[in-house]
Amino acid sequence: MSETTSRETLGFQAEVKQLMQLMIHSLYSNKEIFLRELVSNASDASDKLRFEGLTDKALYEDDPDLKIRVTFDKAARTITLSDNGIGMSRQEVIENIGTIAKSGTREFFDKLTGDEAKDASLIGQFGVGFYSSFIVADKVTVRTRRAGLTAEHGVQWESEGAGEYTIETIERPTRGTEVTLHLREGEDELLNGYRLRSIIRKYSDHITLPILMKKEEWNEEKKDQVVTEEDETVNQAGALWARSKSDITEEQYHEFYKHVAHDFEPPLAYTHNRVEGTKEYTQLLYIPARAPFDLYDRDHRRGIKLYVRRVFIMDDAEHLMPIYLRFVRGVIDSADLPLNVSREILQESRDVEMIRSGSVKRVLSMLEGLAENEKEKYTTFWKEFGKVFKEGLGEDHGNRERIAKLARFASTQKDTEEQDVSLADYIGRMKEGQDKIYYVTGETFAAAKNSPHLEIFRKKGIEVLLLTDRVDEWAVSFLTEFEGKSLQSVAKGGLDLGTLANEDEKKEQEKDAGEYKDLIERIKKALGEKVKDVRVTLRLTESPVCLVADENDMGMHLERMLKAAGQQVPGSKPILEVNPHHPLVERLKAESDDSRFGDWSLVLFDQALLAEGGQLEDPAGFVKRLNQLVLAM
Repeated sequence: MSETTSRETLGFQAEVKQLMQLMIHSLYSNKEIFLRELVSNASDASDKLRFEGLTDKALYEDDPDLKIRVTFDKAARTITLSDNGIGMSRQEVIENIGTIAKSGTREFFDKLTGDEAKDASLIGQFGVGFYSSFIVADKVTVRTRRAGLTAEHGVQWESEGAGEYTIETIERPTRGTEVTLHLREGEDELLNGYRLRSIIRKYSDHITLPILMKKEEWNEEKKDQVVTEEDETVNQAGALWARSKSDITEEQYHEFYKHVAHDFEPPLAYTHNRVEGTKEYTQLLYIPARAPFDLYDRDHRRGIKLYVRRVFIMDDAEHLMPIYLRFVRGVIDSADLPLNVSREILQESRDVEMIRSGSVKRVLSMLEGLAENEKEKYTTFWKEFGKVFKEGLGEDHGNRERIAKLARFASTQKDTEEQDVSLADYIGRMKEGQDKIYYVTGETFAAAKNSPHLEIFRKKGIEVLLLTDRVDEWAVSFLTEFEGKSLQSVAKGGLDLGTLANEDEKKEQEKDAGEYKDLIERIKKALGEKVKDVRVTLRLTESPVCLVADENDMGMHLERMLKAAGQQVPGSKPILEVNPHHPLVERLKAESDDSRFGDWSLVLFDQALLAEGGQLEDPAGFVKRLNQLVLAM
């Protein structure tokens, strides 16, 4: 069958069916958002045409004035929204409407609870766009043609929102997309010009394209409003960010955010500024209230829209915001960049570097304001975005100090997973004579909290930061000090508590080192190539042994993460530290049988490796040795 005559019935992707059913029930109480979503899609389609049209003027065909049109038909009970934007090809229709190709989709569905109110929030956060049509319609028809294709390459898509849809090739003289909603029973109140205008002005007043409807006037004979042939522009159709801040309400800021971010919830915070001087540009930047599901996909960028003199240039302008701020949404409009700016030009432009630098500083200032004056909002920000924000410690050298001040961690002060301790808080609680900020890393919070490396610190009441996010150890490796205090892993290098260790403890450690010298040498010989060194420890009060990394070696936790990510890492051997006052070590000292001594040494080494979060090379061998030793006792 040729494409020009083909009509296919296809099934929705399972996730699409699930999403539509959830959405119809969970979002019905806010059903009017269907029009906002369709207007946003139409606006995006026009933006894409403007961008592609910069290099191919022929895409405009003979219709250069971009617009959106909304009509309704009371007799047919339909609402139709059309645009003359980029349009879609047959394959694009299948990809854009039949499937959801978002990373994080599975996680999204796993989080759904069955509670309609909670799920409505999640669905809005996921972004439903076109599918919101089915909240009010029991059948939707889409007619479209991609700019640049000829009239016989039009496409019609139709579905009743159940499990399948039909798609066929049609003749369509005009480019762009037309969406017709066949309303469900009981939705006739939407077949009203005043009602549709009020929805458009409420949600889409900021759209830069004119949204057109036919004017209506009162007909005395029919005692009703009658649609005329004259067009009127329903929205302001001006760039919101170009208006004075005093002329924009908070509601308008919020609605514009929902448009650019495709989010249902208001933002957590926003900043709107006009920068003048050597470079002129306007920035309207938002921090969302919730993390998107693809937040941890560093390659998926869709935060900032770039405009030049109010003309849309591109979506996801990644050169305008660093990766660690990939959650920021909004618009940057430059007065200086060329209209034909490309991604390659953006990459090399000094003007872009200045805009990026200024925008980053503005975002950091906004976050500093939240941290100082709206602590509850900052707590929300940190829960949603803290893990990616900390990437900035390694990626943004120029702003590292500001990022460090904004960072939050869990610590032994509360012993809870809540990350609410700033480095300034920590310094304010430091013991007299303490000159280091101590931290421990772990695969999980439980592993960090129960690490044997903390024993001496807990005994002395010294606070230790508990770092359990995957990014933590890598990030803090770039932060050698904060406000004159060096950062020190409690699982790395020799432990020097300075004045925090009393003279008696130091003397006892020196005494133990001499008294247990022979035992240390025997353990070192028994373990051979497994360790770099064996030594008496000051760290332990309850555990027999622990493993530490040498001062200049990579931490064992970071090494494991990099290896798991497939990176080549130069292997480093750990140091085994021994607590001479532990009964097991006393038992080991008294062991005369070399074979049993070797087995005990290996069991203690493997115990230390497990406590540190590592994996045993030979689990079966560990179990066998342990059983034999227990039976021999």
